[in-house]
Amino acid sequence: MRHTPRYLMTEPNEVKRLIRAHPWATFVSHTATGLVASHYPVILDEAASAGDEIVIVSHFGRPDEQLHELGAHQVLVIVQGPHDYVSPSWYAPGDLVPTWNHVTAHLYGTPEILSDEENYAMLGRLTDHFEQHRPHGRSLSEDEEGTRRIARGTVGLRMSVDRFDARAKLSQNKTPEVRDTIAARLDESNPALAVEMRRRRG
Repeated sequence: MRHTPRYLMTEPNEVKRLIRAHPWATFVSHTATGLVASHYPVILDEAASAGDEIVIVSHFGRPDEQLHELGAHQVLVIVQGPHDYVSPSWYAPGDLVPTWNHVTAHLYGTPEILSDEENYAMLGRLTDHFEQHRPHGRSLSEDEEGTRRIARGTVGLRMSVDRFDARAKLSQNKTPEVRDTIAARLDESNPALAVEMRRRRG
């Protein structure tokens, strides 16, 4: 990511918050045959993510794990939070350069491949995580035989994050008045980004 110290996000807890709120991630691997990218949901392994530790779990659909050479090398996992175009029409007269505000984290680590049992347990946790607040939420345990059969088409992973590079670029280079104007405009079109701007006011 571009070296922009003003926008650095260095607190592990802020990265964890981003992962919890935006669990759709991009996995990028540099393999023997070149770059490979895939997209899967990730959740924090909350029990292992104590203190400054960040541990994520996910799964790949076969044969993606082979294409990525999963477990053989470090991968990059990109977590993209709210983002949007910022129009110079929201600035003071004479300030004409638009920008793009965003909250983004790059996570680096070498995935550990889960056993079949660990994978099934992780898939159950992943499903429960996304079903828990839905009316009439479902569970893999409703048909364990059938869901175990389908789970064989996936490969589970756990990744301890060795390092991360994260940015919260939220018009910090503008005056408080302009930032308030931008946030107010985003309330209409992108309220999640407006919330992020107000969290980092000042």
